[in-house]
Amino acid sequence: MTEKTLQGKRVAFLFTDGVEQSELTEPLKAVKEAGGTPTLISLETGEIQMMEHSDKGDTIRSQTSVSDADAGEFDGLVLPGGVANPDRMRTDPASVRFVQAFFEADKPVGVICHGPWLLAEADVVRGRTVTSWPSLRTDLLNAGATWVDREVCVDGSLVTSRKPDDLPAFCSELVKQLAG
Repeated sequence: MTEKTLQGKRVAFLFTDGVEQSELTEPLKAVKEAGGTPTLISLETGEIQMMEHSDKGDTIRSQTSVSDADAGEFDGLVLPGGVANPDRMRTDPASVRFVQAFFEADKPVGVICHGPWLLAEADVVRGRTVTSWPSLRTDLLNAGATWVDREVCVDGSLVTSRKPDDLPAFCSELVKQLAG
């Protein structure tokens, strides 16, 4: 039985159509198993199409829209990847503001794969060390980050990882950060 280290913690998961299925479902499972309460947030409420790389995966229902969500109600944030997901999110002002609010409050944030595109748009990686899917390296360097090629990178309350293969290490570090 998993220790309930996240009992009483509320964790926001922000994503939209095109989210990489395992990068959403594995951290979601880890948060639940640790006793946390996840909230699924998207651009709008309703069914969201997940992807398994370039193939359609399952759908999952978002519980609230990001424009109706209040970052102050959560103890942490998870931004899964997938190529289309963060690319859509970074053009949405409410999503960008939601992400910025977690950094302003120094709350734990976990981001994997292409998810750091949203961090670059929110201008919250300047001076931080991060990892991501390799194709984001130049974007993150241009946004002022130091980019490293590691399975998982922890910089303060920010946890980043590169890809689905890194999910075990990512989920472990994410739960540690959320637990405080």
